[in-house]
Amino acid sequence: MSKADYPYPEDEFDAISPDAPTGVHRAPRSTWSKWWPFLVVLVVVPALAWGVVTFLSRTGNLPGDASQPQGGTSGEVQEPPADDPATDGAEEPATDGGEEQPTPAPEETVEAPQPVLTTPVRVLNGARVAGLAAEVAGQLETAGFTDVTPDNATGSLPAQSTVFIASEDLRATADLVASTVNVPTIVVDAQRAGTGVSVVLVTDPRG
Repeated sequence: MSKADYPYPEDEFDAISPDAPTGVHRAPRSTWSKWWPFLVVLVVVPALAWGVVTFLSRTGNLPGDASQPQGGTSGEVQEPPADDPATDGAEEPATDGGEEQPTPAPEETVEAPQPVLTTPVRVLNGARVAGLAAEVAGQLETAGFTDVTPDNATGSLPAQSTVFIASEDLRATADLVASTVNVPTIVVDAQRAGTGVSVVLVTDPRG
């Protein structure tokens, strides 16, 4: 706007003088009034930003957080869809609440000793019954024994008919001899048994 268009009359404030203010009379601005907007920006804006970041970190909704699972908030467990084929028909393995027990090794079956039919067997007749030793020897041969010798007993006789064996290794063979000739008493005596089994008859086992 030019001076000619100015609608008001001139007064002392319009006079140009080096010692007087020109135009509107205003007091000079202080240094604080010049700097306080910058201080507000430097203090308030960081404080607001810190508050926003703190709030979002507590709620777990920080933007760009790669650890946050998609489609849910922190702490939520997403359940598989009801029609998920990976879970249809799946059965939980049965547990007994303890550690898996090792499978016990199968027990080895110990076979009972078998009688040895080739063992030498002597049948000694001390009952003074004619032909008794030969007849009993024939019973043992019928049972399968292949080395049977009948003879008469000499020396001292036992109190009852007895099957003598040289060692416990011949126990199974002696059991078969005893059951065959009906003499239940078995005694380990290497001197009377000799190299195998000896049957000393003091009575007739045939009854």
